[in-house]
Order: sequence, then C-alpha cells, then structure tokens
Amino acid sequence: MSLEISAACRDALQDWLDRQGALADASDNTLTAYRADVAGFLAFMAAHRGGPQGLAALERITVTEMRAWMAQARGIGISSRSLARKLSAVKSFYRWLAEREGFDATAVLAARSPKFQKKLPRPLAPDAARAVIDTVELQSQTPWVAARDVAVVTLLYGCGLRISEALGLKGADAPLGASLRIIGKGGKERVVPVLPAARDAVDAYLRLCPHPQERAAPLFRGVRGGALSPRLIQGTMAQVRMQLGLPASATPHALRHSFATHLLEAGGDLRSIQELLGHASLSTTQAYTAVDTARLMEVYARSHPKA
Repeated sequence: MSLEISAACRDALQDWLDRQGALADASDNTLTAYRADVAGFLAFMAAHRGGPQGLAALERITVTEMRAWMAQARGIGISSRSLARKLSAVKSFYRWLAEREGFDATAVLAARSPKFQKKLPRPLAPDAARAVIDTVELQSQTPWVAARDVAVVTLLYGCGLRISEALGLKGADAPLGASLRIIGKGGKERVVPVLPAARDAVDAYLRLCPHPQERAAPLFRGVRGGALSPRLIQGTMAQVRMQLGLPASATPHALRHSFATHLLEAGGDLRSIQELLGHASLSTTQAYTAVDTARLMEVYARSHPKA
C-alpha cells in the first residue's frame, strides 16, 4: 500500500476489508484485488491534492476529481473492464465509509462506469476437447509428468473444476470416489460427481508419481515435489492448441466452459449445472454457456411443466 495514504485511511480500508471478508464471504483473491484497487484510488487522491489525506478530506471528493482519477487510469492503459472493476470496489468502500462516518458520497457513487463489451466464453467443440486430452499426454517424455497433466486436464473438463480447485486437491482426496467436495470462490462448498475417466486418470498418475502420497500434501506435484504451478498446465495447453490449430482462447479455463456448455447441449438442467460450477447466480451460468437461444428454448420447451 502506498505510503502517501494517511494512517486513518489505511485503518478505514482495513476495517472495510475485514467486513468484506467476514460478512460478504469474499475470497482472499477478491480481498487482495479490493485492497489494491481502493489503495490505488486513495493514493491518487493524496497525490492529486498534494499530500496524505485524512477521512474528512475523503468526504469532500468532487465529481471533477473522480473524472481526473478515471482519466489518469485510462492514460496509463487500464482497460475499460479493469477500470469498471476498480470503480466498483471504490464505490463499495465509499458506501460503507459514508454510512459509518455520516456523509454524502454522491460525487463518488454517481461516477459512471465505463462501458465495455463482455467477452463471451469460447468453449471447445466436443471433439476438440477430446483431442486436447489425447494430445496433452504427448507433451512430456517423462511418463509420470504426462500422466499428471492428463489427470489435471481431465478433471477440468470432466468435473468443471477451476484450475485452482484441481491443483488445490490434497493427497487425502485420493483415491477419488464417486464425488468430490470442492471449496470454491468465497469459500462456497459444492459436491461434484467424478466420472470414471477422471478417476482412472488420477489413479494412473498416482501409480507413476515418484513423490510419496501424503494426506496433507498437494495431490498434483511439480518435478521437485512441490505444489504444481498453474503456469505449467497453462504452458502445456499452449503447446497443445498450437499442435491442434486451436485458437488462443483454448485455455485450461475454456475446458470448464466446455464442461458446462456440453452438459447443457445434452439437455442438462441449467440450475443443476449452476450447482456443479459453484456459481452464486444463475445469470452467471447462463453467460458461461455458449448454447444459442434456439437451443435454450428447445431445452426449456422439453423440460418446463407448462411448456
């Protein structure tokens, strides 16, 4: 955090973050992003006004100063999407601060978020997803490393896991059973079924892995025995997509998109898919899948009792 922020502002920011963690159940990653976004805003205001600002000064921020902050962010290349996220964090902080301190935060809350086009997810076609899993095995000449990468990728596509969730599994989770209990974003817990192909892939990796399986240790290990870095899986996916001629959007996360989309295409229930993915909102799941409107209406007509 910048040294230009006054002690009072630092304390207020920490109090707000503590509240977000306790009451809003925000994840550690979310809190880290909030801290950076709001601290950056407060540091800008301190520099803009010529020195550290106390809480009373924050109450007097003007519309012009808000515009100056947003203009500065754009000037250093911050995208509209990132700026919208930063503004959202600042507004949330200010709502809390205004309620606590009893002042009017209209100048901050009225700032208009920049418009940006939401990028729709690009899932792989079913045959492309299968080709990815088959090709991952060819990326390493070390058998246990190849088996490890296949196991991770199979979990992403077969169970709809985030890469952080797959790499967060412990030795105690193996051998995999019929289901997995996953702790996702914000500490939200969900149970996902495990396909036989995923169980077999993990078993094959464990049979070859040279590192001892310890209950508290990461299930997926790096070459030296430490936790496997997501960058290695991302690098493997980059090699695979080049070999298969897939677009740059064919990332590990695209396999999670593909899991959801292919389930819906097969007639899966949107609400059930929401639970499998661990989404808090059904609208997130709808945006997450790439099934066209006609296909959604077909599923709706087949499953809705009044259709």
